[in-house]
Amino acid sequence: MPRLPEVPRADVTDEKILWFYDHLFGPDKDPAVDHGTIHATPGDWWTVFAHSPDVFRHAVAGFSLYRNSSIDPLLRELCQGRAGYARGSQFVFSQHCKQMRSLGMPEEKIAAIGSWQVSDLFTPLERAVLAYTDAVVYDGGRVPDGVFDMLREHLSPSEIVQFTYIAALYEMHATMCKALRLEFDDIPERITEVMVPEGVEVADLSADLAGE
Repeated sequence: MPRLPEVPRADVTDEKILWFYDHLFGPDKDPAVDHGTIHATPGDWWTVFAHSPDVFRHAVAGFSLYRNSSIDPLLRELCQGRAGYARGSQFVFSQHCKQMRSLGMPEEKIAAIGSWQVSDLFTPLERAVLAYTDAVVYDGGRVPDGVFDMLREHLSPSEIVQFTYIAALYEMHATMCKALRLEFDDIPERITEVMVPEGVEVADLSADLAGE
């Protein structure tokens, strides 16, 4: 379950939210109760974001960026998928792997996204997009000149601005999904203390390691 309650259909008054409820779940379903979108996801991203219609509208407006974009859709999805991977969001990564597949990316390339640095499956431009995405997500926008020069060789200034926005936008979505435990990021904290078995007396670890 997500960390916030889901907004039932009966409580939604915003027409934009209702349109997505109808379009993604079906007009006869209450997404907060009858889970499952037409894209085979739980759907709680939509029902939790519905708490704030302003945030909801701002978020979905970002998705419309692609309508008139000159960016190759496969490059765009590669950027989004890598942003999800780098930020550790199973939801964002998974969704954009599916989209890359639907656009014709070979399975071996999708499987290599996690280790793109040592793969020879990607073109120079694809590698530049992946490296740029990593610089945005992992390094907070600290981009080596060589990476930026490669982008500039292949892309227009407008496209570079769009890629920067997309990488940062999907880092945000990945971060929010993890924080709110939405969709496939509804997973328990992995890093917890492994308790000592009952009846076992623990020695002084520091003293042992120091050879005392």
